[in-house]
Amino acid sequence: MVIAQACAAPDASTTFLAQDDALEPSGAAWVAQFPTSAAVADCAEPFRSNLTAFLAALRAAGATVSIAATRRPAQRAYLMHWCWAIVNAKADPQAIPVMDGVDIAWAHADDQGDYDAAASLAAAQAMVDAYGMQNLNTAPALNSNHIAGTAVDMNISWPGDLTIANQDGSTVQITSQPRTGMNPDLRLVGKSYGVLKFVGGATDMPHWSDDGH
Repeated sequence: MVIAQACAAPDASTTFLAQDDALEPSGAAWVAQFPTSAAVADCAEPFRSNLTAFLAALRAAGATVSIAATRRPAQRAYLMHWCWAIVNAKADPQAIPVMDGVDIAWAHADDQGDYDAAASLAAAQAMVDAYGMQNLNTAPALNSNHIAGTAVDMNISWPGDLTIANQDGSTVQITSQPRTGMNPDLRLVGKSYGVLKFVGGATDMPHWSDDGH
């Protein structure tokens, strides 16, 4: 993005936005780019092996597991972070730092080439909505365990009691509720495999990682 003067000797308060043709304006279309993996194989070791063993124990016990996300490209984290920040933290679309390989124009121009704050905000809002971040209270992290390949977002459920093996082969019977990944007894089983439930509680219910963050 280049800010150019309107004429040879313009008023200092007047600037015009010259959109770089190589940049694609922000908006919901960006959400399909740099997709997050849901494959355990894309995790980093030793978390990949630890998670594989924990998943095997869950499924052998009769639990249902649905994985939503494992490794997230840094580019996707960048897009998620800054669209949320524009909408919720009043970040200036004209001042968003660039990222190599992400040719996005956060600042939009109107038909006259002037910076269009309303269009820039609307495009960022469209991204927030398309990412499903409407109820997120904090900006997605630019650096996280998902980017490092040491985290998973998964939904876990089971009917009745759950009899499951710890990493050392000992058996645990879980009779407590909820019968989901938020169950405190299941957290201890996951910990035995080196898969730790998110320490932040209900703010990110599906999240597990190698360190609880």
